[in-house]
Amino acid sequence: MAETNANGKESEVGCGSAGGDQPGSGGNQPSSPAQASGQWPPSRRGRWLRAIGLSLALTLFVFFAAAEYVARHLGPLLRSSVVATLSGRFHAPVELGSLQASVVKGWGGIEVEGSGLRVLGPASFPVDSGQPLLSLRRFRFRASLTALLHRHLDLAWVSIDGLNLHLPRHREPGGAGSPPGLAAPKPPIRITLHSIECRNATLSFAPSGPGKAPLILRIQNLKLTVPEASAGGPGRALLYDAQIINPKPVGDIHAIGHFGPWNHTDPRSTPVDGHYTFRNVDLSSIRGIAGTLFSEGDFNGRLDQIEVNGVARTPDFRLDVSSHPLPLSTTFHAYVNATDGDTTLSSVQAVLQHSHFTAQGSIMNIHGKGHDIHLVAHMPNGRIEDVLRLTTRSAQPAMVGTVTLDARIHIPPGSERVIQKLEAEGTMNLHDLRFTNAKLQDRIDSLSLRAQGEPREAAAAQAGNGQPQAASQMAVEFSFDQGMLVVPSLNYVVPGGTAQLHGAYFLNAGAFQFVGFVRTQAKASQMVTGWKSVLLLSLNSVFKAPGAGLQLPVSISGEHNTVRFGLDSRGVDEPAAQIAAGLRATYPAPAAGSVKYSPGSHS
Repeated sequence: MAETNANGKESEVGCGSAGGDQPGSGGNQPSSPAQASGQWPPSRRGRWLRAIGLSLALTLFVFFAAAEYVARHLGPLLRSSVVATLSGRFHAPVELGSLQASVVKGWGGIEVEGSGLRVLGPASFPVDSGQPLLSLRRFRFRASLTALLHRHLDLAWVSIDGLNLHLPRHREPGGAGSPPGLAAPKPPIRITLHSIECRNATLSFAPSGPGKAPLILRIQNLKLTVPEASAGGPGRALLYDAQIINPKPVGDIHAIGHFGPWNHTDPRSTPVDGHYTFRNVDLSSIRGIAGTLFSEGDFNGRLDQIEVNGVARTPDFRLDVSSHPLPLSTTFHAYVNATDGDTTLSSVQAVLQHSHFTAQGSIMNIHGKGHDIHLVAHMPNGRIEDVLRLTTRSAQPAMVGTVTLDARIHIPPGSERVIQKLEAEGTMNLHDLRFTNAKLQDRIDSLSLRAQGEPREAAAAQAGNGQPQAASQMAVEFSFDQGMLVVPSLNYVVPGGTAQLHGAYFLNAGAFQFVGFVRTQAKASQMVTGWKSVLLLSLNSVFKAPGAGLQLPVSISGEHNTVRFGLDSRGVDEPAAQIAAGLRATYPAPAAGSVKYSPGSHS
């Protein structure tokens, strides 16, 4: 019922049971507090959440079921795409053992794993016992389902375990022209890639000729990166980063650079360049030498002809016949045939302690034996004490002075110590030569003064009362083989006299023998004073020689630090080779792997 209030406005007044609306009687009042606040009842909200969850689960189930179905049925499609892509890239038939695709939970893509992939060599190349050009033991990559729907796999990475790249020999001269490229089918799914990561990779080369060994390079870790401008496309070089353990001498190699583009008509002609470091190189793995080497450099060219410019430093280089390590550094320019390991040394600039020398030559890899080394060395202004420290065990070198050396050196392959298989021949000239043994130098000074006819000064010099003054000169022709130094000619000069000798020095035993003539300016009677001079007057004519006051046949021999001088008119005509044979017979060679005698100072 409506009534008018004090302001003249009508208002509704409830009349109780007399006819007013009761709660729940179907009027306009809210039925519950939840409805009054605009919220659904808990029971109704729960039904909606369960419906949404069920729909989401059903959607995910359908998605993964569909993805699994696609993955299972995608195998043949991916298989044919991988085979067609590699066949087109290498212009050769491809075999694939197995390939499986599975859904990666939580990512929405697939993971592909394969094994037993083989890229066969072109038919126009020599067959190397059926060995494929390329083989992969296992490989793996991931791809999104979206990419599969677009039939284009843009792979960020491919992981490979057990890669072997085998390069066949060059085609025979006069054979057919460039092998025709294999007409590979168009892949159902286009594949491009950006990075390949390999473990346990091997790069092997078929023997390049008779007597050559197959060269095998084992790579611990290898990363290949495709430049962005050419991702997955042919005709461009790959960036590589390789870590290698070199077997002999043992050391760690790290190389970065470019490989390619792949030459399918002649794989050995594929370009390569880069920078390398060779660290922690243990030279003692080569029998007969020792030291720790470090080398680095740059290289470029083709696999069968790589130009290398590098440096090498060995702060503690030594031979096993010596206990004195010396610093050795080299700068070199070389050409390396990476297919068989043969190296041509175009130029080597080296410094041993204070002695500069140059060398050139070759290092050839001989099947089953090792390396055959040929060198031509020239030392224009070295120090003889550096050479002696490297080759003797003496606490100090026997002499000091300037040396000029020219030699041809051959180190044949084999397991023997370097010093035992070393072969050399050449000439050596020593200037301003002085002996480090003070008594021996005093004796040389005394003999020089007597040879000049100054016996009184000679007596003072031999007593050690004078300053060393007799700087010697020496010219030597030599050959070295199996530890034996044969000297056909040795011309030793001091002021007032000369010695023309020949003989041999057996390094294994530290034994030597030289014979020849000593010639002096002064006559016999002029070398002494007093009554001795008078007695020798009658011998002046006996020992007189054309152009000399005196000529005597002499013999110098000894072992280690023992030296014996004497007159010997019978043995002066014995050739140096015969003297060497006598030393070998007297001092048998030590057993293999041992050093029976220790070469020392022969002063």
